[in-house]
Amino acid sequence: MRLRKKPRIAEALTDYSGKELIEANLAQQSGHWRELVGAQILSLEIGSGKGAFITGMAVAHPDQGFLGLEVQREICYHGVKKIREQKLTNVKMLCGDGAHLVEWFAPGEVDCLYLNFSDPWPKARHAKRRLTYHTFLAVYKQILRPHGHLRFKTDNDALFAFSLEEFKNFGLKLIAQTNDLHHSTYENEVQTEYEKKFSALGKKINFCEVEF
Repeated sequence: MRLRKKPRIAEALTDYSGKELIEANLAQQSGHWRELVGAQILSLEIGSGKGAFITGMAVAHPDQGFLGLEVQREICYHGVKKIREQKLTNVKMLCGDGAHLVEWFAPGEVDCLYLNFSDPWPKARHAKRRLTYHTFLAVYKQILRPHGHLRFKTDNDALFAFSLEEFKNFGLKLIAQTNDLHHSTYENEVQTEYEKKFSALGKKINFCEVEF
């Protein structure tokens, strides 16, 4: 979902660029992301929105490193603002198109991937755009370490069913699965903005974790 642009955000982002926000020469950082966030364990969220999840995880795990990828530059502002206000050194926001992941990350550089409330692309002809489509899974496999994990949350039941089938056909090992995360025994440390909204409306949250 696109968020309405706010005035002066683009100008304000210049102060964060190169610091909390990494948006230029991302490929040059390949193989060095752990050094940038000062941690040996590195997690990447694809589609970070306003950054509530990825900054929350950084707070909960100060000994680990986190990266939040968001394609819409104006939305990155909310995430980098959280990072600076909380003085977090183990997390960065990245601005760019996830189609270039293999250029930005060295093979096996990422330990864990998070996909939270990704665009469901409900029309059948748009299936290839879903972030759990097998061509994306092939990309994730390249940047994840051997036996790396992918954690997926969505309110969309059809996307969840589709994703489970893609994971199975790709040969991934299913570690966890539930159609009602908030009433399950699975750990759910940090909620996204959308998750809180949907849950408050009584919508059940689907969750699964797979191993590559």
